[in-house]
Amino acid sequence: MKAFLFDLNGTMIHDMDYHTSAWQHILNHELGGSFSWEELKPQMYGKNQEVLVRVFGPDRFTAEEMDELAVRKEQRYQDEFRPHLRLLPGLLEFLQQAHARGIRLAIGSAAIPFNIDFVLDGLDIRRYFSAIVSADDVQLSKPHPETFLKAAEKLGVAPSDCLVFEDVPKGAEAALNAGMQTVILTTTHQPAEFSHLPNVLHFAPDFNDPFMQGLL
Repeated sequence: MKAFLFDLNGTMIHDMDYHTSAWQHILNHELGGSFSWEELKPQMYGKNQEVLVRVFGPDRFTAEEMDELAVRKEQRYQDEFRPHLRLLPGLLEFLQQAHARGIRLAIGSAAIPFNIDFVLDGLDIRRYFSAIVSADDVQLSKPHPETFLKAAEKLGVAPSDCLVFEDVPKGAEAALNAGMQTVILTTTHQPAEFSHLPNVLHFAPDFNDPFMQGLL
């Protein structure tokens, strides 16, 4: 492979429970909902505004209200997760080795730049990535392939030469729709949840998995 494309949340850092927790607080305590953890977990993909539409329907909020709620949610998430901010085990070394061997690296995430900056600058790893595609850069979120296709285009690499690292079924489906294979980090979902996706090469708990070294 000539390029590695990384989802961010749940793939590079183990933070998806903090996103769910932040949403649960806002939806239940600020917006009058009564959503259980089990109800919210499957909704944790795509743009924040899309989460609100999936949960409350398209007519509950104006665009401006959704933007404001999205920012409040991310501020709460960052406040709660900041003491735990760290890369998945083995990822720093994996990035260093891939970069040294000339493999192009990009981030393709439904996160807003505010959250991507929180990770890249907070962990001082921005220098490894030649391209970043955020929620603000696409019209259609995963499982639409736009995120990964734009990342490949920015890198100047054909989609078939890109390998995607993901943690959720919708992300793996986006890779499939982009014509890319994927490796799944099992931080959030179990292998059985990906059984319908033929492009999954491997499941790994982190980047210390021996399979990862074989990719370099």
